[in-house]
Amino acid sequence: KTDFINFISDQEWKSIEPVSSWFGPSSFLMSSMSALFQLSMWIRHCHGYLTGSVGIPVWGSYAIFALATLFSGLILGLVSEPLEAEWLV
Repeated sequence: KTDFINFISDQEWKSIEPVSSWFGPSSFLMSSMSALFQLSMWIRHCHGYLTGSVGIPVWGSYAIFALATLFSGLILGLVSEPLEAEWLV
């Protein structure tokens, strides 16, 4: 507590460089990082629901997430290929 008070009263904060806009809390990079953390918490919640409430074994939940990952990659690949080909032409 005293270090923080001294930091303010001695105006040591003036000698610190500001955070780059790339790493600011409202930047696209940090917003994307936050979205990834929220996605991981959602996946954890779904895993807990599948194993706890539904009664699926842990390996079954992992298999569901693995298949969902494969299918989402397949769909994204199928959608992005025509878009990429159209942009290159």
